[in-house]
Amino acid sequence: MTTQQDRHTPLNGRWLPDTAKFGEYRTFFSTAVRNPSMVGAATPTSGAVAATVAQVVPTTGRPVVVELGPGTGSLSGAIHDRLPAHARHIGIELGDDLVQHLRRHQPWMETVHGNAENLHTLLTGLDIDKVDAVISSIPWSLLTEEVQQNILRQAAHVLTPHGSFTALTYLPAQHSAGGRRFHRRLKATFDEVITHTTWRNLPPIMHYICRRPLG
Repeated sequence: MTTQQDRHTPLNGRWLPDTAKFGEYRTFFSTAVRNPSMVGAATPTSGAVAATVAQVVPTTGRPVVVELGPGTGSLSGAIHDRLPAHARHIGIELGDDLVQHLRRHQPWMETVHGNAENLHTLLTGLDIDKVDAVISSIPWSLLTEEVQQNILRQAAHVLTPHGSFTALTYLPAQHSAGGRRFHRRLKATFDEVITHTTWRNLPPIMHYICRRPLG
């Protein structure tokens, strides 16, 4: 059977997600109900979003990629598929259930149970001082200005000279006070801030791709 066939099972002429996919949604919704500010989303992000995000991932050498708030790993597979054999893929996740889910379903990712606010300390504990890409799915618009600044400062500091920082936010969130504050903070932290919208997601996703930290 093909990979696509392996992921689905036909039932009465309709294609339904497999058990692993149901598990992903169950874990996601369980965490969202208990702590909506941790997830900041209505559903896991789509494959179209994952494919776009993965484009910033290096395909040669021994790169280090860090995901902040990988959740159920809806982006992780596309990132992993693009990475070369000797890369390191780190996931920093705050939610207990999400950490367990990631360790069970994405065993190739080094999942760390921790807070993105402690990014530098967590990476030091993994003997990592520089990374090639930081990809964030944390709910930036829900964070205070102090927390936004703290995480962005650390992310900018650990990037290699040619590294990139990518943040995902829901398109409607960019118009909120927290979303506008986050956009200003990105402009103050990076020399280059490029935006891209993926419409094939509900709701649509705004990508911020940032390079060349300032200061």
